[in-house]
Amino acid sequence: MPDNRYLEDIVLGETSSGAPITMTEAAIVAYAADYDPQPMHVDAVAAMQGRFGGLIASGWHVASLIMRDFVISAPFGGTPLLGVRTDGLCWLLPVRPGDTLLATREVVEVVRSRKNPAYGRILVATKVVNQSGATVMTLETLIQIPARDP
Repeated sequence: MPDNRYLEDIVLGETSSGAPITMTEAAIVAYAADYDPQPMHVDAVAAMQGRFGGLIASGWHVASLIMRDFVISAPFGGTPLLGVRTDGLCWLLPVRPGDTLLATREVVEVVRSRKNPAYGRILVATKVVNQSGATVMTLETLIQIPARDP
């Protein structure tokens, strides 16, 4: 894990990427069976007859995997972060068994808190692409991060 980073260390425009995530049919069905049991996610036969022409991952499954990827890739080290909100979560294309996803993140805002200068906030734009380079999901996350020198 990289060294801890604080508000003062974060540079506007900096980018990071996670690790490739390959989607399997078993994982798609298992997640959906527990959390999003719609036919297009859990029943390959019904999914084939549906509007997507086959089984697709739940968008919430993809979002959960991207969150896990962010935690594991630790672009800000082990610094304790607090997610404040997520905006603009868009599922743009279906994610299918066999797809390999890659998330890239860009810091689009860095601001010290006026109320509590021991913290700041960073806005991170995330783009998730599949193996063909097509964007399948986007979102922006506002994150509270401690400052080194309040």
